[in-house]
This record gives sequence, C-alpha cells and structure tokens, in this order.
Amino acid sequence: MTDRRLLRSNGRVAHSTLQGRVTAERFTDGLPHRVIRPVAPLRDTPEGGRTRELLFGEAFCVLEDAGGMAFGYALRDGYVGYLEAAQLAPADAEATHVVSARMTLALDRPDFKRATAHLPLSLGAQVRVTGLEGRWARAEGAGYVPVAHLRPVAEPEEDVVAVAERLLGTPYLWGGNSAQGIDCSGLVQAACLACAIPCPGDSDQQEAGLGAPLAPEAPLQRGDLLFWRGHVGWLCDAQTLLHANAFHMAVAQEPVQDAINRIAAQGDGPVTARKRVKGQFHD
Repeated sequence: MTDRRLLRSNGRVAHSTLQGRVTAERFTDGLPHRVIRPVAPLRDTPEGGRTRELLFGEAFCVLEDAGGMAFGYALRDGYVGYLEAAQLAPADAEATHVVSARMTLALDRPDFKRATAHLPLSLGAQVRVTGLEGRWARAEGAGYVPVAHLRPVAEPEEDVVAVAERLLGTPYLWGGNSAQGIDCSGLVQAACLACAIPCPGDSDQQEAGLGAPLAPEAPLQRGDLLFWRGHVGWLCDAQTLLHANAFHMAVAQEPVQDAINRIAAQGDGPVTARKRVKGQFHD
C-alpha cells in the first residue's frame, strides 16, 4: 500500500511519474519553489493540522496552487502536503549555505547596532549568499547573516549527535522541524540532513528506512538510534538518550534505562528497534 505521506497526488492533480498508476484530472512535473518564511507548516489537507514543517530556503515542488494553498512535496524527503502559497517563491537559484547555529538572525543591514529589522533563521535553514561584508554574509531575500553561523551546502557536518545537541532545550512541538519547536523525528532528521544522510520525516518511516538493525546483544554507541512505537531518540553514548519528547516538553538528555522504563510505564511499549546510522563513529 502506498504511503499517503509520499503519494504525489490529491485526486485533482498528480506528479507525472504517477501516470497510469493513479487517477487524476491532470499530471504535471510541478514547479520548484523555496520557502520564504522562517518556518512554514506543512498540512495534510488545506484546512488540516501541521504534519511537518519546512524551513526558510527549503525546496518545495508545487503541483497545484488553488485557493491560496499550494499542494506538492518537499524535495528533502518527498513528504507531501499543503503550504500557504504566500510562504513560497519560485526557486530561481540553488542555496549556497545552510544555517549551522541553533538559530541566527538575518538583519536588514550588516550592523547589529543599527539594524532595525530581523528574520529568525533556524538550524537547517538554507540561504543563497551573494556577497560578504566583513563578518556578514549577504543572503538573498533574507538580509545579512553572521558568517560564523553558516556553512557551505557542499561541506556537510560529520557528527549527528553534535548537531542534535545544539537543539537541547528547544521546546517540544508535534510536527516541528525548527529551533522554535521540534519533535522526536524532526530532531533525527535535522541531524541527518546536516550530515548529508538522507532521512525521511516521521519516526515510523525512519525506523523502516534509516540505518542498519543492531542485534539485541550488540553494545550501543554514540550515534545509534532507539525506536519505540511513535518515538525515536539518539544515543549520546551507551548510557544517555537525547530526544525531543512530551515528558520534558523539550529536547532533553536522560539515562537510557530511565527512558525505557518510563516509556513502558506510560503504556507506549518497549523499544521496537535499535539502528546504527552508517558512518557515525563505528568500525
């Protein structure tokens, strides 16, 4: 059965690759766009709730624009849904840099004392740098961003846990993907994408497709993942879990066994999978 979260069709319109597989009034390749707001909620229906979020500069292929809502899919992971059309602009050029700090501010001028407007940009937001002015990068459509808070798109990070740890204390937000609010699978995806590791958006998809299974007797190491029904977390080390969770209502660290016991006691069952992400500190 096709995962509806990845099915590029809403009945009226479908992606060209689905011709002969689904029924739709028309088929299209879609048009690439980029998000122009700090955070854009992705909805399962035009009036529905947040299922995931896209960040400033992230790419979204629009298949249909109707009633102020754009239907399409995120290029980072293929997640399908609706964004407000006003939160998008045509993608004229590729991003050159990614925000590597937990959060930064794009200012309207390269002077933090004289700037009068700012745009908050989360870890993972993407910008196109068109020039440098001292310690500031001029980011197209955003303003001036501290160079120290950016890394080139072509230079991914190497430590998923170090990336995730930057988000410690971030409020828990169901479907969140930003430093303003994030959930368990958002935290995993943010760290993976920063390290150029392909990663789906939700924890069940991550359990099915991310990393390699560990044998029950295999010792846990930094960068491993633990999965429960509807939940996931990183291992900072064999004894410490790092996860966005509704118990702390934040991204938090806690002893692994304490988390296992607590999650079981609250009725959410045992660990369902232990996975090892390729290239993360393992022989």
